[in-house]
Amino acid sequence: MAVSDLPVPRWGKVLDQSKCIGCHACTTACKSENEVPVGVTRTYVKSVDVGTFPQVRRAFQVTRCNQCADAPCVAACPTRAMFRREDGIVDFDKSACIGCKACMAACPYDAIFINPEDHSAEKCNMCAHRLDVGLEPACVTVCPTEAILVGDLSDPGSAVAQAVNRDAVQVRKPEKDTRPGVFYLGAHEATLDPLAARRPEGGLFAWATQGLPGPQLVTSGHPGAPGSSAAALLSYDVPHQAPWGWRVSLYTWTKSVAAGAFAVPAALAFAGLAGWGNTAVRWAAPGLALAFLALTGALLIADLKHPLRFYLIFTRPHWRSWLVRGSFILGGYGAVLTGYLAAALAGATTARQVLGGLALPLAVAAAVYTAYLFAQAKARDMWQSPLFAPHLAVQAALAGAAAMLPLLAWLAPGRPARADEVIVAVAAALHLALVAGEVTTPHVSAHARLAVHELSRGGYRTPFVTGVVLIAAAVAAPWIGTLATPLALAGLLAYEHAYVQAGQSVPLA
Repeated sequence: MAVSDLPVPRWGKVLDQSKCIGCHACTTACKSENEVPVGVTRTYVKSVDVGTFPQVRRAFQVTRCNQCADAPCVAACPTRAMFRREDGIVDFDKSACIGCKACMAACPYDAIFINPEDHSAEKCNMCAHRLDVGLEPACVTVCPTEAILVGDLSDPGSAVAQAVNRDAVQVRKPEKDTRPGVFYLGAHEATLDPLAARRPEGGLFAWATQGLPGPQLVTSGHPGAPGSSAAALLSYDVPHQAPWGWRVSLYTWTKSVAAGAFAVPAALAFAGLAGWGNTAVRWAAPGLALAFLALTGALLIADLKHPLRFYLIFTRPHWRSWLVRGSFILGGYGAVLTGYLAAALAGATTARQVLGGLALPLAVAAAVYTAYLFAQAKARDMWQSPLFAPHLAVQAALAGAAAMLPLLAWLAPGRPARADEVIVAVAAALHLALVAGEVTTPHVSAHARLAVHELSRGGYRTPFVTGVVLIAAAVAAPWIGTLATPLALAGLLAYEHAYVQAGQSVPLA
């Protein structure tokens, strides 16, 4: 029989936590075998102290990639740098990684990191290079208690298949429907659920001292009051970096301005409230939109860990990724706006009207696609709201109308400027109503509740409240005129930063 005729294994892993002694041999073996730098880990052992004195025990959990059958990281990766092999292993190609961190945001298990030396995404791949030549993964060979089993799930005679089919195994976050290929045996729920144990007071751990979470730094454990009655206390963990920082917060704002700056004046022109011949609609609106669109693209590229590889989004696109779809939407929007300006230079009013009709749906798509991009972060429950896309459309109307208000008041005074003021006021009021719904509506998961708490009353309370107050003042646009512009734009920037960062503040591992 030829090698190609042999059945392909379906690799799986069983972690027997009843045997784990927390020796961290798997962590060190993994680092040595895969040359993982200091400060990041493909696998580590988290520990939780369960019970109350004198009935206390320490429970362990080996934490790593879950080799999902429906891997969110694979769907989110724009260049197919993350991919699932035929044998079930979720692997990665560093040469194709652009460092966008979409895979990190998508992973419900916080198992992916950016290697600080080569700036590419990395995680446990079950030592695929060893399995391919008939060797066991490094962690399996060094475990002194045989707590780690790797084998073929499709072979009923393998130890892994027997354990999965016979014993009461568990998986992490089954509600996310990722169908993990890593199973836990004898694991305590306080180790599997990152919110089941409370975080130690002052961030002091048994074997490591970690400071309180700083900007973008997240540690496990429920972030509630230290005096919580939970009978489980986190005793060892590693910090995790929230993938998307201030550049992504700023990008959501610049994109709103880029989408709304043209959409609002064009909509006024189609409604007959502004003439196609006035300077604001002819030059100012597309010029301002293109300027902010260019700034949006610059921010997205600057946020990449491999910015010079940004072209891979277009040369080897993975169409399931909303980062790819969004990039083509922004590119198409920019191309149509450029054509619109060319038609304006040529004095072709009909061509501008046709191109304006094409640009309007592209502007809406540019405004709302981020909702679908964020929704690919399956574990970020606050970002899964069905109202997120409409809210982004409202924010684009608010940002665009506010940005254009001074230009309309200067270049097209009278009816267009007054209509723009009304749009600012209505969009600001709708934004506040949607924010109120987000904050006050009961949420179905603890993750969403904690993220909303962090947004409105926790670490991001100051920018959140600032944004709400400034936008509330912008509701008076019909009475205060162009003074509403800085209020609306500054308020929207503060709110979007708080929203993006609060959504990443709840621990996943």
